[in-house]
Amino acid sequence: MGALDDVKAAARQAALARRAEAHRAAGPGRGGMLSAVLAGHRGVPVSGYMPIRTEIPPLAAMAEAAAHGLVGVPVIEGPGLPLRFAEWEPEAVMVPGPFGAQVPEPCRWMVPEIVIVPLLAFDRTGNRLGYGGGFYDRTLEGLRARGPVLALGFAYAAQEVGAVPVEATDAPLDMIVTEREVIRPQGR
Repeated sequence: MGALDDVKAAARQAALARRAEAHRAAGPGRGGMLSAVLAGHRGVPVSGYMPIRTEIPPLAAMAEAAAHGLVGVPVIEGPGLPLRFAEWEPEAVMVPGPFGAQVPEPCRWMVPEIVIVPLLAFDRTGNRLGYGGGFYDRTLEGLRARGPVLALGFAYAAQEVGAVPVEATDAPLDMIVTEREVIRPQGR
C-alpha cells in the first residue's frame, strides 16, 4: 500500500463513524431533497441502490421515480468489473445477488442516465470517497463514454469533509444531494 492508500483507509474509517452517527440521528424525510431533484428529470432512466449498513436510503425517491420511468439498481458481477443495472420496481422480488447485494428477480438490464451514488464522504468540489473497490469509478467512466450521465451523490450532510483524497481514476460527482441541500460543484 502507498501513502495515498493509507490516507484513504484512515479517511474511510473516520467517514464510517460519522455516517453511522448521522444515520442514528436522522429522522423521517431524509430523501425529500432527492425526490425534488429527481422530479425535475421525470422519465429519465435512473439507478438508485439498495442501502446497506448506514447508507442514507434512496428508496422513497426511487419509488416516486419508478412511477414515471425506468429505475434500476446496481449488480456487481465481479471484482474489477463495472456495475450493471437491473430494472427495479417498489414491489420487486429481491434476492441475494453476486457479492450479497440484493438484486431484482428476474434480472432485466437497463442503462441509466442518472446514477445515484452511495458514498462514505464527499467534498464540495464533487469528489467522493467510496468503499475502495472502484465499481462506481469504472461504471461512470463507461457510461460517460457512451453519452451524458448525471452522477448524483446521495449522503447525509454530516458526511461532508473539507477535501476528499483523490487519485486519477476517481470519478467526480456532478451533484451531491443531502437531507438538507443540493450541492452543485463548480465546473460540473
